[in-house]
Amino acid sequence: MMRWLVFLGLTWLSGCTLLPTSATPVARPAQSESAPFALNGRVSVKHPQTHQSAGLRWTHQAHSDEILLLNPLGQTAARIYRDASNATLDDGDKHYQDVDAESLMEQVLAWHLPLNGLHHWVLGMADPETPALIERADNDQISVLHQDGWEVRFLRYADSTPDSLPKRMQLNHEDLQIQLLIDEWEWIPQ
Repeated sequence: MMRWLVFLGLTWLSGCTLLPTSATPVARPAQSESAPFALNGRVSVKHPQTHQSAGLRWTHQAHSDEILLLNPLGQTAARIYRDASNATLDDGDKHYQDVDAESLMEQVLAWHLPLNGLHHWVLGMADPETPALIERADNDQISVLHQDGWEVRFLRYADSTPDSLPKRMQLNHEDLQIQLLIDEWEWIPQ
């Protein structure tokens, strides 16, 4: 009887197949400047007044951004949304509004993500609208970028090709240090 149960169990297991997983992109798409994306990752913030870390879900469109900061259980701790006309931040049952997302984050969270440049930086590129000092590695990837008062260190890429996407970045601005780890990418159809 025991052999029969083992045989049935093995037969059942051999019939199970693994579903293919969708591979996370490792390279920028061709029109990456205008490509809408979503990314999942983690953010860690060191500032004299605070040391915080959170999960991160960022959806970037041409004229809007939505950032979800997630607690360790994956629940939304804060939601930041901005479009061309205003910015909102929802923190639990509190709702804040301003014309600029970065100053709103600074007021409520005591730190901010530099959204104007960051959507270029997470693609492994400098913002073409403002001057930048760029240090490159031998494979032509950006290793250090100085732009808009920020020092951005690209600590790890998904691949060694020049158009590879960053996986780990460190952003420094005055006494603010932000570590950004990107786990997943998704290109949003236009």
